[in-house]
Amino acid sequence: MPGGAGVRRPDHQTTTRPPVAEGGPEDGPPSAGGGPPEAEPGNLRPGSRPADGVTADAVLAPYLQGQAGDFLRSLRLHREHSAPSDANGQGAEAAARALRRSARRISGSLHTFRTVLDPVWADHLRTELAWLSGTLAREHAYAGRLTRLLDALHQLSGAAVPAARGTKPAATKSAGAGASPRSGAAAGPAPDAQGRAALGVGAARAGALLERQLTLARTRAHSAALQALGSSRFHAVADAVALLASEVPLAPGTTGRGAEALLEPAEHAEQRLIGAVAALPPDASAEPYNEAQDAPWHQTRLLLRLHRYAHEVVLGAADPVLTGAGHALDLHRDAAEAAAAAAAAARTPRIAPATAYALGVLHADQRHEVEAARAVFRETWPYAAAMTAP
Repeated sequence: MPGGAGVRRPDHQTTTRPPVAEGGPEDGPPSAGGGPPEAEPGNLRPGSRPADGVTADAVLAPYLQGQAGDFLRSLRLHREHSAPSDANGQGAEAAARALRRSARRISGSLHTFRTVLDPVWADHLRTELAWLSGTLAREHAYAGRLTRLLDALHQLSGAAVPAARGTKPAATKSAGAGASPRSGAAAGPAPDAQGRAALGVGAARAGALLERQLTLARTRAHSAALQALGSSRFHAVADAVALLASEVPLAPGTTGRGAEALLEPAEHAEQRLIGAVAALPPDASAEPYNEAQDAPWHQTRLLLRLHRYAHEVVLGAADPVLTGAGHALDLHRDAAEAAAAAAAAARTPRIAPATAYALGVLHADQRHEVEAARAVFRETWPYAAAMTAP
């Protein structure tokens, strides 16, 4: 990647870290092999740039057209699996994930490489794809949040908290991909015997309350997604993506320009990411229960995603050096949103004190997961010089 992401000098020493899944369940399978090597911004190895003589449109257009083709195939599969005969809905859910995956990549690429595209077209389609991806993502987010919170309640209380409807009880989490980052000093304090007994009393009611609230939110999100997929706005988006699959509107004068025209916006995306990481508050000033400090971390996650997509465009493959850091930021987002859901449930009027206590412990647990995810990010971020914290 321009600017040095995922690249190193041939004589640069590397370190081995455990494998971590990339970017969460929506962005593909875990990468093979060890964790990311140490890297330094600004080091480009031979072959990390597009080949000489290749034009910008010859690099960008096939990528966008390929993602547009994936979008249309996923849409067709979603329609096929949304039929009443598909009772379990797993095919429709997988197709919706693939649809969001393509929409995010097209939207992110339109944002990063706007200067070499027709700007009016790029801005409009990017806005519409962001609307579609966000609308489709809400149902999946509520389902995942409920499962996460019920699993955490069970682990904290030891009580038999029913699994979320439509899901299988989670197996014991391992240290591999997708595992919770909770470990060591970052983990919340375990309740003592008296606290565990009090927690056990309210855990079942807290779980039932969370299930009612999040299942209702998921149902509404599902209805909104179905309404969106049947709207004229969505059909206009699908038509625009279908046109993109055959032709990419470029800015005047872009055709025939060298692929170097893509390097500057790609480097800008990388530098924005590195700058955002450098601006993150250091661990010494972190306040685990201060939700206002979550915003710069969420912004960093979005910038890392844009960088990853730009890397795919310019070099034709994902950037493996940021795999672990991206996964940690996904865990951070999930834990922060789960903590917010627990806090919202605790504000429900007229709930029993034991239920409120269980939700308070659950909120604290998820905030400690937020803190632990930040620690994992700092350990896996490959550009040590860009970190503010020691």
